[in-house]
Amino acid sequence: MSAATTYKTKQKDLILNCLIQNKDKHVTVDEIIFSLRKEKDAVGKTTVYRYLDKLVSQGTVRKYFIEEGAGACYQYIDTLNQCHEHFHLKCVDCGELIHLECRYLDQMYAHVLSNHNFHIDQSKTVLYGKCKGCSEKN
Repeated sequence: MSAATTYKTKQKDLILNCLIQNKDKHVTVDEIIFSLRKEKDAVGKTTVYRYLDKLVSQGTVRKYFIEEGAGACYQYIDTLNQCHEHFHLKCVDCGELIHLECRYLDQMYAHVLSNHNFHIDQSKTVLYGKCKGCSEKN
């Protein structure tokens, strides 16, 4: 195995480990790069994007588009406790992003599909409002 192959494999391992460590939240490419640099591990942005695309196509990582015009977010899919399709809540004040698995929204999803023949992409569905903490502050 050449040194270049070893280096690329090490970079992929670093990216995957970063995603695993942050599996309970969505991370951007910039957050991954920042996290790796804090650990003194430099990985180029192009390498991160390419490897994330590969992980998404393999089903290891889910890609989300949370805001119009903003970059994508990524989340590692734990095979033992898979992150199922779900909706998102985004606080307009603090920016917190919350995974929402709710049987009522699942019923709405089923209704829209069966009655309106429209498939909602839950990975792109974000409901905006205020989280409990920000609501209590006001």
